[in-house]
Amino acid sequence: MSDSNQPLLQRRPTHPGGPLGLSQLPSAAADLVLLGDLTGRYATGSYSRLGSDGRTLALREDRQGAAEHGHRITAAIACHMARAGGNVDQLTRLLLHPEHEGGRHARHIMLRSGQARALDYIRRVWASATAAVSSTTGVESRQHAHEVLAALRDHIETTPWRGERGRTALWVLRAHLNFAEIAGGPLHHASERQTAEEAGVSRTTLRVVYETVLKPRGWLRRLRVGHDREGSTWYLDHGSTHPHGALASLSRFRTTQFPPDPALEEWPTPETATTADIDSTVIAHLMSHDAFAHHGLGSSALMIIGALHARPGQTVGELVGTASVSRATAYRAMRRLADHGLVHRTGETWALTPRALEGFGNSPLDAVTGPQERPAQGWDEVARRHDTTGVAARRKALHAAERAAYRQALERLAEHRSKAVVIVRDGCQVLVPAPRPDEIPPTWHAPGGCVLDPATGRPTADWRIATDGRLILTTPADQRSYDELAAAHAEALSEWNSAA
Repeated sequence: MSDSNQPLLQRRPTHPGGPLGLSQLPSAAADLVLLGDLTGRYATGSYSRLGSDGRTLALREDRQGAAEHGHRITAAIACHMARAGGNVDQLTRLLLHPEHEGGRHARHIMLRSGQARALDYIRRVWASATAAVSSTTGVESRQHAHEVLAALRDHIETTPWRGERGRTALWVLRAHLNFAEIAGGPLHHASERQTAEEAGVSRTTLRVVYETVLKPRGWLRRLRVGHDREGSTWYLDHGSTHPHGALASLSRFRTTQFPPDPALEEWPTPETATTADIDSTVIAHLMSHDAFAHHGLGSSALMIIGALHARPGQTVGELVGTASVSRATAYRAMRRLADHGLVHRTGETWALTPRALEGFGNSPLDAVTGPQERPAQGWDEVARRHDTTGVAARRKALHAAERAAYRQALERLAEHRSKAVVIVRDGCQVLVPAPRPDEIPPTWHAPGGCVLDPATGRPTADWRIATDGRLILTTPADQRSYDELAAAHAEALSEWNSAA
């Protein structure tokens, strides 16, 4: 067999200091170091931007796109090296080797700004990579990803989520778990509005529980803030195992149900239990419905439904521990559920009725339904009885309006391409800066949003008046970056002063 037919991994060149680093990396990572991003995996979003119409993508082959692409490749190599147990010196040798295509960005920084700046950049990338690798779980296969998410779901279902804020945090976390299961791993993408609609909460509430519960306790991390039409990048992780649950650090949740120190053995009741037992799948299915809005059945009733579905036939004392609610809250929630015929009592134990998960209570002929109770005929009817119908629809309408306003704002920002107009003077085109940065003279306005050339009095073909009064260039050939436009503006100002 000739050398040209040998596998790629067998034809890798060997370099001084290189084999040690490459031998620690998997084949895909070694190819990334030697050959660079041949498949364009790390180029997504680097060389394109959304057009002013908000729907089409315009290519952008500029220095910023190349720099962003190179940084993504460098960060990926650093993460591979950190997972393989390497160090920053090995990473530096890999990136600065002249024949390693994956280190082109680091070598370009060294040639442009010096070796000290390049080494400092590599150290910063390595610090970020080690922090990310140490706080994440490596997933080798799709099966492993499902196992990780299943273990996370079990951990969530056995963690106490006490109080209104704790239950809301569970809703948000379960929404992110839904997104992670669709994405196939703990790393997933979702916007705040999308998560709020999935969890059935407002964006304000979502941010509060993220900052006060999920983020401090290590359940959820936002790796990258979303922009434009791209959602934020999130990572799900196993929260800390504090004996009092995720909310013990909040003063508003320090009640007599939580002893200050378990070693004191105060209040040895089920209310101090640290293990819950709920079915989060049921909760995820119903948490966004209007029937469980704030003034409806409420989150505590849904927690009890999840606990009874996981283990039927529990007493109120047992529900205090499994559903993570206080005894008084358990009695109130059971009373509301019983009023709709969704639970029935046998002695001291409670259980869900056969069609409770569909929102249908017992029929009047059932012996477990009292004469004062009105069996429900669906979750929509439950929401109607509590006057919470339309809460989710109004939330979605609000989010749709916010999205539309946000996209309009992005379009207005995209129109700020230049602050000059083109005129012809002595056979040469001269860029004339606008008198003010936020408006143009009324004499330059033409019907249809066109710009009048002051020299000829005719509309220019390539210029338009933006919605905020600024001038924009509409030719597809103009794909300059902001810095290049700023430099062109300064040059136009100089030419105009010289011509004047």
